[in-house]
Amino acid sequence: MIKVSVCVPTFNHEHYISRMLDGALEQKTTFPFEIVIGDDGSTDGSQEIIRSYQEKYPDIIKAFLHQENQGPFEPREFAGRNNVLQLLKACQGEYVAMCEGDDYWTDPYKLQKQVDFMDDNPDFSICHHNMLVTYEDGSESHTFNKDNQALVSTIDDILQDRWFMATASWLYRNYFLTENFADWHATAAAGDWALSIQLAAKGKIAYLPEVMGVYRKHSAGLSNVHSHSNKWFLRNRKEMFENVNVWLDKKYENTIIQTVAWYEEQIEKLEKVGS
Repeated sequence: MIKVSVCVPTFNHEHYISRMLDGALEQKTTFPFEIVIGDDGSTDGSQEIIRSYQEKYPDIIKAFLHQENQGPFEPREFAGRNNVLQLLKACQGEYVAMCEGDDYWTDPYKLQKQVDFMDDNPDFSICHHNMLVTYEDGSESHTFNKDNQALVSTIDDILQDRWFMATASWLYRNYFLTENFADWHATAAAGDWALSIQLAAKGKIAYLPEVMGVYRKHSAGLSNVHSHSNKWFLRNRKEMFENVNVWLDKKYENTIIQTVAWYEEQIEKLEKVGS
């Protein structure tokens, strides 16, 4: 069985994808891993680059090179969703390591360190690590996590609307080999949040404080759409937490009520500004 599937959603990452693939291929492990990459109909030279890597590493790289964007196209906050969901289901590893096409890893032992931890600690469902955040516009780089980041977190921390995991740092147990995504996942614009909540419902979250990769922030990133100035996105996030509350049988209702109230307050502020 494949130990780790490296899951790589990508779209128009011509200038970044080689560095991402090199960082994955440089991993030194005692176990086999695969790279599962899905290009969502790029209009630049991304697919040609991916194809050249696949030809060189046919036993490692499994590429889904879509000729048309998989959508959905509306609303824009869901961009790339279908490609990602298809890709996650194509991952056959015991663990899945996430890394979007414009991010990359810098530590050749990253996967080994995370897998060693997860193998030794079966009560954890996710392991993440620190990342360096760099900016296309030349803004000063910094680490994703601060020095006081907890070594162990739980679903309650996520439900407090605290985002402390760079997606490109995740390694998680692949429950979705045999299970489907929660029904509410399909309506949540923030797919990484939806995934992390489902995973954290099954186990604790471990943090390794080492910087083992780079998270690029640039104008084409979806985080510019998923912002707290986007009223539609705020409403969608509020609805996601409400749906999660029911899904979790209201076990964390006290926490979720406070989170939902915060979103209601932000929405009200934006409506006042727009009126």
